[in-house]
Amino acid sequence: MSNRRLLALIAGTVGVVGGGTAIATAGGDGPIPPAKPLAVAIHDAATAPAVDGITAKIRFTNHLVDSSSIQGSDPIISGATGRLWLGSGHRLRLELQSDSGDAQVVSDGRTVTVYDATMNTVYRADLPQDKTTNDTADTPPTLASIQSDLTKLAEHWNISGAQPTGIAGQPAYTVRISPKHDGGLLGAAELAADANTGVPLRAAVYAAGDSSPVLELEATSISYGKVDSSVFDVTPPANAKVTDFTPKGPAGPGGAEPKPVTGADAVAKAVPFTLAAPDRLVGLPRHEVRLVHAGDHPAALVTYGAGLGGIAVLQQAADPSASSDANPKEGESGLSLPTVSINGATGQELDTALGTMVRFTRAGVTYTVIGSVPAAAAEAAARGL
Repeated sequence: MSNRRLLALIAGTVGVVGGGTAIATAGGDGPIPPAKPLAVAIHDAATAPAVDGITAKIRFTNHLVDSSSIQGSDPIISGATGRLWLGSGHRLRLELQSDSGDAQVVSDGRTVTVYDATMNTVYRADLPQDKTTNDTADTPPTLASIQSDLTKLAEHWNISGAQPTGIAGQPAYTVRISPKHDGGLLGAAELAADANTGVPLRAAVYAAGDSSPVLELEATSISYGKVDSSVFDVTPPANAKVTDFTPKGPAGPGGAEPKPVTGADAVAKAVPFTLAAPDRLVGLPRHEVRLVHAGDHPAALVTYGAGLGGIAVLQQAADPSASSDANPKEGESGLSLPTVSINGATGQELDTALGTMVRFTRAGVTYTVIGSVPAAAAEAAARGL
């Protein structure tokens, strides 16, 4: 993957998480709702009448990547303005536009697709699905169950109360969470929701020790109402490059959903290169080995540790047509990253406020190390492969 594609994936994935669950409404004051316990505010939001859909103009702010670390630009990496639609069936479309190009994020509630028009590339992944029955899923949670869930969540997260505020003329409640341990470089996250409708109105992610959000998605205008299904009919060009991060495996009996290929031995047999999966990496135990696909080619995803302080290693056969230095040469367009030496191989490193990515190629295999860890830890992990 090119630097632009990697950076769009890293920054865009975080953006999708925020964009798929919440939008932020820009602007001024609004009526302040009465103070409520957090469990009551959540219960009131969960039992509020559902809205038919949301249409919004949005602004995506991204300070995840220090501009001095890269040369070049991308709408997902540098931030952009655009539009957002949420419809029935958990359908989502997020359109980002900037002088450097456009990007689209589309989801039907089961899969999510990120399309970068500047590089004509597509990233796809399946989303976790609720295993409950429809009847259960449609039943609002009780106040007691919400309080019970908050108590369990508080074992690992610091949770603020429901802070009354006014956002864009609407009464709202804001909640802030921060990890108690194993948080990596994540400092906190904030979410604000409309006090009357329960619709999320603001989402922001903070790095440890930073009072300003490194990622924020906000709407400059918003309206509620049914969204035509044709809005979500967005299909990338047939010639777009595709990277599918959904684990693949042989189909089950009767053509059932493929069973994921997991385990070091099984994955090692399925990839056309020697798998590097030590039992421990920079002191972290190996957690999982999965078969994924980069385009039509099998690849391996190996994770170490647990929680946000873990490390992931993507391994794939190197592109024989690509240079060993993936940074663009003079006169070429693209994103250029600082270089780093990994046991004699020249790699590229992206050090961000929330984590680090190191990529290098050795013996025909390209390794991408990603984690919410400082650069020194990511480099040590890369050298330990």
